[in-house]
Amino acid sequence: MIWCIPPKHNAAFVAQMEQVLDVYVRAYDPLHPVVCMDEQPKQLLSEVRTPLGCSTQQPLRVDHEYERHGTCCVWMFVEPLEAGAM
Repeated sequence: MIWCIPPKHNAAFVAQMEQVLDVYVRAYDPLHPVVCMDEQPKQLLSEVRTPLGCSTQQPLRVDHEYERHGTCCVWMFVEPLEAGAM
């Protein structure tokens, strides 16, 4: 669940946040599902040099240099109340 620290002396913000949080304590209703969405931007990277293998005396060695192949956005949707209904 998301939470945040409200700005000081902002009762309107706190009131709105409480309305949002009340959604998560509703009883499960399959006709009116609560669906949450989140996104995570990611860089698409590849190694410039092949990593050097590891052994019992030496850990895997990976160069810090990389080649960037753009970005993407991973989306996640979840229905949090449905899991509790089972």
